[in-house]
Amino acid sequence: MNAANARTERAEVTRQRILAAAERLFAEQGVFAVSNRQISEAAGQGNNAAVGYHFGTKADLLVAIVRKHAEPVERRRAEMLGSVRTDSVRDWVSCLVRPATDYHASSRDSTLARFTTQLMTDPALRPLVVEETLAQPTLQRIMDGLNACLPDLPLPAKVARNDMTRHLMVHMCAEQERAIAEGSARLSWQQTADQLVDALTGLWLAPAS
Repeated sequence: MNAANARTERAEVTRQRILAAAERLFAEQGVFAVSNRQISEAAGQGNNAAVGYHFGTKADLLVAIVRKHAEPVERRRAEMLGSVRTDSVRDWVSCLVRPATDYHASSRDSTLARFTTQLMTDPALRPLVVEETLAQPTLQRIMDGLNACLPDLPLPAKVARNDMTRHLMVHMCAEQERAIAEGSARLSWQQTADQLVDALTGLWLAPAS
């Protein structure tokens, strides 16, 4: 390995350490409570400017964390889309839920769900998630497929249930992740996914007032 490749490899290792440290600190303490210095120290970097050097602004760092996880979830959704029954609400809901829960289950000591909750509940940060994950092509295909096989619902009901779906997924995944971290989880990720699919299928098929 030549010197240039060695430097590139070291830089990538440093980037990944910073991403992991930042995600954990943001998830546990909140985005605005954590400084770049704290992230650098947690990532084992002696230079307190390491975060700015590798990522620029805090917003750039947040986007990098979101993007790191969005790509594998997107690939899993694409795989699942090939086996969807077009008239099955449950199949479309499964496509919505299981790629995320499968990914959480595959990530040891994950803090992603709690990190995502921090972003999704802050009006200033939520657009970062929307742009990088909610706008993914497969997610739009899933929502189009789900809407196509739903009973005739008034637009306000569809809007409200879409919001409920997002909140339920985000917060239930965060709660499951927290419980696992504390050793108090009563469900596995698979069981959490099953419960979410059951609940959201019922939510979308419920009659509108």
